[in-house]
Amino acid sequence: MKLLANENFPYASIFYLREKGFDVSSIGIENPSITYAEIMTIAIKEERTILTFDRDYGELIFRLNYKPKSGVVFLRLESYSPIEPGIVIEELIKSSLNLSNALTVVDQHGVRQRKYV
Repeated sequence: MKLLANENFPYASIFYLREKGFDVSSIGIENPSITYAEIMTIAIKEERTILTFDRDYGELIFRLNYKPKSGVVFLRLESYSPIEPGIVIEELIKSSLNLSNALTVVDQHGVRQRKYV
């Protein structure tokens, strides 16, 4: 699985996921300050699942019609250490939940998805 960490995704979590063998590109490291449209274009072209703490991705998907096939994971964690989001993503992927064509929301209550075509 190929992942694309948004600028707000902690570097410690990116490095953690890379150490665990995941293919993770980082907007903050490789393409800082690019637009949402450019991030979506990268995700779609490279077939990467977007990892973000930014709620604007729901609007990009459902109102502006960006549809990354590999999906978007929106983390709504209230407080966390820099490595915790990486651990959450690792566990989510190990759970075998299909992230494709979905906005997946992870919060303290669990995981929910809204599929799109």
